[in-house]
Amino acid sequence: MEELNDKVALLYQQGRYAEAADVAKEVLKVAEETFNSDHPAVATSLNNLATLYLAQGKKYTEAASLYKRTLEIVEKTLGKNHPYVVSSLNNLATLYQEQGKYTEAEPLFKRALKIDEQLLGKEHPDVATDMSNLATLYLYQGKYKYTEAEPLLKRALTIREKVLGKDHPDIAQSLNNLATLYLAQGKKYIKAASLYKRTLEIVEKTLGKDHPTVATVLENMARFYTEIGKEDEAEKLAERAKKIRSRYQ
Repeated sequence: MEELNDKVALLYQQGRYAEAADVAKEVLKVAEETFNSDHPAVATSLNNLATLYLAQGKKYTEAASLYKRTLEIVEKTLGKNHPYVVSSLNNLATLYQEQGKYTEAEPLFKRALKIDEQLLGKEHPDVATDMSNLATLYLYQGKYKYTEAEPLLKRALTIREKVLGKDHPDIAQSLNNLATLYLAQGKKYIKAASLYKRTLEIVEKTLGKDHPTVATVLENMARFYTEIGKEDEAEKLAERAKKIRSRYQ
């Protein structure tokens, strides 16, 4: 089974997701034959197969079924408030989010947040990640959820700055998300510009000036400047992002 898992990992790294999924099915079959149906090894195999289905950009229904079964197993064997339960909740919620099933995703993200707060305390980086996940879900839903997203994004940023330091990549993510919210709201443009600039400074410092993440931030900034009518600035940023992208093609 270990050899099969290694093969799955290798195929995944090579981007050969369909082949990896076929091998992952074999792993699941072996796990089910070797252990009982509620064994953690079965849950891991189910989770891995679901993730491979998503990597292919298809089979959402099958992936959801696998994630649900994973959740049932870890809840039964490890308890309803175990860290693995949080991972399962987030995986299923993220899948629902991608499908546009926001009503189904929201209680799962909220439950993951509640468990982590109980296990880790309210100022742990994982709690900040949970808040960011929930806020992102609200951003997906549009303007009538923006007021719910903003306090979560601000709180996540505060936690990360306190625990991780001012220049951690996760800080950049929080800054970018908050700037995106302000732009979507059509207000606080000066604040949004400041947040985007600080995001760029952090990713350049921590990842290097030619990293793909830098290109993503530059593209976000270009859209922002286009939105506020600064076309020249937007064009410069977009051109720099394009040059970075070309290095990875």
